Amino acid sequence: MARQRPKAVTLTEAAATRVKKLMADRDLGYLRVGVKNGGCAGMEYVMDYVAEPDPLDERVEDQGVEIVVDAKSLLFLLGAQIDYEVTPLHAKFVFRNPNETDACGCGESVTLVPAQVAD
Repeated sequence: MARQRPKAVTLTEAAATRVKKLMADRDLGYLRVGVKNGGCAGMEYVMDYVAEPDPLDERVEDQGVEIVVDAKSLLFLLGAQIDYEVTPLHAKFVFRNPNETDACGCGESVTLVPAQVAD
């Protein structure tokens, strides 16, 4: 019997609640997460709405929410947890990523290494 594959990313209860609200307010399909080159540390997290996932995107269901992970970003996001934080100064999604090795001082970009996949 094959072992169950772990989820590529997970969501906290706060993140799932926020995604549910965003998706209920808009009829946009899916929330897609990924990374792109940019910023002083090398990479930035990105989130966008898509009507349909790309065929190679990873679908993730967690906390009653389905999101998609960009296929090109998958190795950089494996094991990450997405949270939603509200403080007096901001309300935003936050990535807690074990593949993150550094971040810039302003917190807008990060240095990421691909996850090491065990056999």
